[in-house]
Amino acid sequence: MLKIIIAILIFSFIVIFHELGHFFVAKKCDVKVNEFWLGMGPTIFHFTKGETKFCLKLLPFGGACVMEGEDEESDDERAFCKKPLWQRALIVAAGPFMNFILAAILCIIVIAAMGIDKPIVKSLTPGYGGEAAGLMPGDEVTELGNYNVHFAHEVSAYIFFHSDEDIDVTYIRDGEENTVLVTPKYDEETRRYKAGIIWNNEYVKGNIFEDMYYGMCQMKYYIYTTFKSLSGLITGRISFKEMSGPVGIVKAIGDTYEQSKESGALYVVMNLLNLSALLSANLFIMNLLPIPALDGGRLLLFLVEAIRGKRLNEKLEGRIHLVGFVLLMALMVFVMYNDIVKLITG
Repeated sequence: MLKIIIAILIFSFIVIFHELGHFFVAKKCDVKVNEFWLGMGPTIFHFTKGETKFCLKLLPFGGACVMEGEDEESDDERAFCKKPLWQRALIVAAGPFMNFILAAILCIIVIAAMGIDKPIVKSLTPGYGGEAAGLMPGDEVTELGNYNVHFAHEVSAYIFFHSDEDIDVTYIRDGEENTVLVTPKYDEETRRYKAGIIWNNEYVKGNIFEDMYYGMCQMKYYIYTTFKSLSGLITGRISFKEMSGPVGIVKAIGDTYEQSKESGALYVVMNLLNLSALLSANLFIMNLLPIPALDGGRLLLFLVEAIRGKRLNEKLEGRIHLVGFVLLMALMVFVMYNDIVKLITG
């Protein structure tokens, strides 16, 4: 039960942070905010402060900042639809931007507390591509293809997304930079492609500037994996059945808690913060996708408006977002079904 509560709290915090971005910028632009939700479905608790009704919904997934004239016509001078294009764009972009900021802050905190797992080779598994290419213990990997490497955990992710390719691996040995070609090999036990590289797993502490730099590098890694996962879904490399929704996220947070608690409270907190950073970075990217009803879809329509020099018909715009919302809800139902099936089948 505790891990479910922790998962809901983390998920809720990330959503609130996103919606507060919309809320605060809307207020700065003098837009009337009618309601602020946390969750979805029937309201179980609410209170009103000023002109805004704050609601806690039954289902602990999602949230909303409901503004006057957002998806419908309004004669109120403080309505969203009455504001200049640049203000509307700022209000919409503020949600994803807040998730970017949150993810970056969490990454920096984790790096500062735990250190940097530098990609330094400890040993090599016989018969795999790393050994065959001539890598040796002590080599520090710096680049894979055109991707700059800063952490050991980036290598396995890169290999996963490029398992059908021979990979140019750049490394430093005795102060000299070298590049070799590594062919990933399928491992029957883990059912993944590997290079057979075992890392030092020694975390190096840095100063405040290094913590900030490597924190942003970790943020870059999360954005990279999100984009590659999306492209994998499109190309078929990743099955839609592997997608996770709210139920899968709750399970992932619960599993992280269970696996970390034996190592002590610090590891529990840091691993949960790390997972929260990943979720916030995912929300940042997903909300910027040019899909109706998402922030990215609204920004795309704003771009069309800027090019045309006039706004789309408000009723048409509302219908576009309604269709997008219905499709997103259908996708959520599909993903939640997959999550439940995976829970039942183990």
